[in-house]
Amino acid sequence: MTDRRRPFAIGFLLMPTEDSARGTFPRWTEMLALVRRAEALGFDSVWIPDHLIIDIPRPGSRPEGAWEGWSLVAALAAATERIEIGLLVSCTAFRNPALLAKMADTVDEISGGRLILGLGAGWCEPEFRAFGYPFDHRVGRFEEALTITAGLLRTGTMDFQGTYYQIQDCELRPRGPRPQGPPILVGSSSTGARMLRLAARHADIWNRDFDAVNPGFDPYSAADLAASQTRVDAACAEVGRDPGTLERTAGVWVDLPSGPSRGWDALTGTPQEMAAGLRVYADSGYTQVQVWLNDQTIDGIEAFAPVLEQAR
Repeated sequence: MTDRRRPFAIGFLLMPTEDSARGTFPRWTEMLALVRRAEALGFDSVWIPDHLIIDIPRPGSRPEGAWEGWSLVAALAAATERIEIGLLVSCTAFRNPALLAKMADTVDEISGGRLILGLGAGWCEPEFRAFGYPFDHRVGRFEEALTITAGLLRTGTMDFQGTYYQIQDCELRPRGPRPQGPPILVGSSSTGARMLRLAARHADIWNRDFDAVNPGFDPYSAADLAASQTRVDAACAEVGRDPGTLERTAGVWVDLPSGPSRGWDALTGTPQEMAAGLRVYADSGYTQVQVWLNDQTIDGIEAFAPVLEQAR
């Protein structure tokens, strides 16, 4: 049972993607050095997106390639000691859901129980099309995949006959360090009722996406965050779950002075001002945030480090 009163945690999003504007991309040695430095500085977690190619529908954006997420998560699990490692989020359409449960147990074993299994339905149609995955009925496919992956991890065995996926006499052997597998996070907007119900039914953690704002409220304001919580609580009540057992986390844009300003209602200012902005999330009942820094370098990680203790 998840306790939403746990200490406020701060993780960061590691983007393993090309920078189309600069014509660069991160090397493994650079990403490893960044994560190890973040671990030393006291970041609670590192989060890896799961994309094959990203085409964000924003003015002036261009498609950008990405290193494969699960390969990076497995490598980081072996190369770090304390920091939690999460997927934000793994697209269930890209892998068979029973295999995904097997992968999660294996990476949790490598990490010594530090994996957070973030799952989502995916959203970037061009990458689905480019790599040959169906884009239709995304939530229906996700519901079946989530049922299988969560069921296998928590019980170890399962049979399932669905519209999109079928498994028979499936068993996870051997098991990782946690008998019911790693915690499952479901990422979605705070306005998608069907996805919220799935999170309430299957997840240990719900994650509010970086752009998941509520109409009629200032983005990322206390009122906006409270509206998200109300929607999640209602989804829990609808499926007969105690809302206090579903942990809440959120993605947060952060613009440091050393990086290009992205706008998008990003958190910015002095370390004290940024810490105050993050405390709004804590005061609103969120137990963790994943900051997306506009300067993904060791200098950027170090510049944000003073915010950690002040926000906690």
